[in-house]
Amino acid sequence: MTGRAYADVSDGIWDDGEFISWDWINGQLHQQERQTAFPNADHDLIAVFDELVEVAVRYREVTRRYLPVFGELGEIYAELRHGLKRNRPNAPGSDGRIGNDHVEVKTITPEKKKQKVQVKRSGNFNKLIVVRISENFEFESRMFERKRLGKGTGKFAHVSWTSLDTPAVETRQQTP
Repeated sequence: MTGRAYADVSDGIWDDGEFISWDWINGQLHQQERQTAFPNADHDLIAVFDELVEVAVRYREVTRRYLPVFGELGEIYAELRHGLKRNRPNAPGSDGRIGNDHVEVKTITPEKKKQKVQVKRSGNFNKLIVVRISENFEFESRMFERKRLGKGTGKFAHVSWTSLDTPAVETRQQTP
């Protein structure tokens, strides 16, 4: 089944006239787990996301620095997790759509000391997805309606991760 010769029978199992390696079996199990985690996502995009995260992890291990790809990883995660259909790169207003809603994606990176994001009030979006990436490259996200940002007068609204569990979202005035 895997098309490779194996010298040691402990490298896999024999089934229905074919030798199946543990690597192949484990790969299939991993693929099923990822498809379960992201049931409506494109399989190839899941694989690319996993590879990008793996490269970012290795880069951190080698250099002790973070690879500056967190914004892109956050948007891909929103695609996989929430079904975001992304706009073309650098499109003004929002990062993509979910159904008829325009969606903005903001990412809290492992290097941020405060678990907050800043979003332009002038953006053309109905929903905000905040993706948080831990130091161990674990991803989680929360989505909420723009109206939870409140009116405010500043150019930006500030949203803390912890406030996303509560009905009101912190807004702070900031002068342009």
